[in-house]
Amino acid sequence: MRIERLGVGGTAADVLRTLAHRAETRGLPPPAGLIGTWFGAAAVIAPSVHAAPHDPRTAFARADGVPTRPTAPDGPMIGGGWIGYRGYPDRSGILPESAGGWTDHVLRLDMAGCWWFESLTEMPCPVDIAEAVLRPELDRQPWRVEWIEPDRDAHRDGVGQCLDAITRGDVYQACVCTRFHGTSWGSPVDFFADAVEKTRPVRAAFVQGDWGAVASLSPELFLSRRAGHVMSSPIKGTLPLTADPAMLRRSVKDVAENVMIVDLVRNDLGQVAEPGSVVVSDLLRVRPAPGVWHLVSTVTAELPGSVDTPGLLDAAFPPASVTGCPKHAARQLLAGWEPHPRGVYCGTVGMHSPIAGMELNVAIRTVEFDATGRVELGVGGGITIDSDPDAEWQECLDKAASIITLTPSRTHPDRTTASRSVLADPVSVPR
Repeated sequence: MRIERLGVGGTAADVLRTLAHRAETRGLPPPAGLIGTWFGAAAVIAPSVHAAPHDPRTAFARADGVPTRPTAPDGPMIGGGWIGYRGYPDRSGILPESAGGWTDHVLRLDMAGCWWFESLTEMPCPVDIAEAVLRPELDRQPWRVEWIEPDRDAHRDGVGQCLDAITRGDVYQACVCTRFHGTSWGSPVDFFADAVEKTRPVRAAFVQGDWGAVASLSPELFLSRRAGHVMSSPIKGTLPLTADPAMLRRSVKDVAENVMIVDLVRNDLGQVAEPGSVVVSDLLRVRPAPGVWHLVSTVTAELPGSVDTPGLLDAAFPPASVTGCPKHAARQLLAGWEPHPRGVYCGTVGMHSPIAGMELNVAIRTVEFDATGRVELGVGGGITIDSDPDAEWQECLDKAASIITLTPSRTHPDRTTASRSVLADPVSVPR
């Protein structure tokens, strides 16, 4: 393995844009990237990944094994791995149900603002990749998305059917979703880079292939696994940022919704965890996300070494926060209440490294681009017996607002690219 300290360079969004241009001009597959808080870093970017359609049952499994987690001079190393997505499983959307690919090297932006080149092999950092990091192109390319608002009556009908099912005792809670459709012009990577800069989500992820692209602006952690330790941080409970966040903790509906999903996560992880190891380490914490406040809780567990990635995902996927309780019954009913398939929305996007472990988001606030320019954006919310259909519709609009109102960034005329140099020699890490 190999590590090279590149130094202070461009923003994660600018580096991703520049690597996309590099890949296009060289006829290479496009880059993939994780931006926000991933593996203890501010960004992890694979300069070029052949992200192809994949069997969803084995997505993220290629890196299975016992992570060794070598240490870089500034902290843990990532090196590479399988990066991609797995869509919501119950009905197919406009993209393949799963897609992704392997990379044996990545660029990592640490929390102090320094870029590193890391490789699972002894491969040195190519000069043009270092240039993309240290002197990224700052010209922003135009893009445009024209959105069509979802069918409010269809969503109201779905919420009504859910409330009837709760009254009958068929389910206690379910996440009823709707979908924006649209048409796009320009490159998905430019949309994603601008969106990340403006909304700053903590679990943003981008993957692109011949099939289209996924631009996930998620605030939610689905699973983080380091060897036998696994963590999930479900989100339930939402208010616009203009509201008093203390109202979330006082909301009977939002608190009940979150606690029910926490119990569902505990049950999911309990199927594969060591007996007695499932713990709620943080309950009902109010946190900001793009455009909204959320209630966030955290559940941890210890897994035996016999539980591989397919086994963990069989127990926990799709994420509890986007299904309902009981989970199986809710999934069956939701397929009839929602007029459109969810696609990648409510699935997961992320990366599994053989040395760093696995981190996956919940694919909410996620825009799907097909190869023809069609785009889709799913939004939804948890329905409990206290839900009001009009308030649930407004929650959907609040969640979508930070995305559907996005416009392209403009390059400031006084912005220049400073010349920077590599600040340290490469470091070889023992295998």
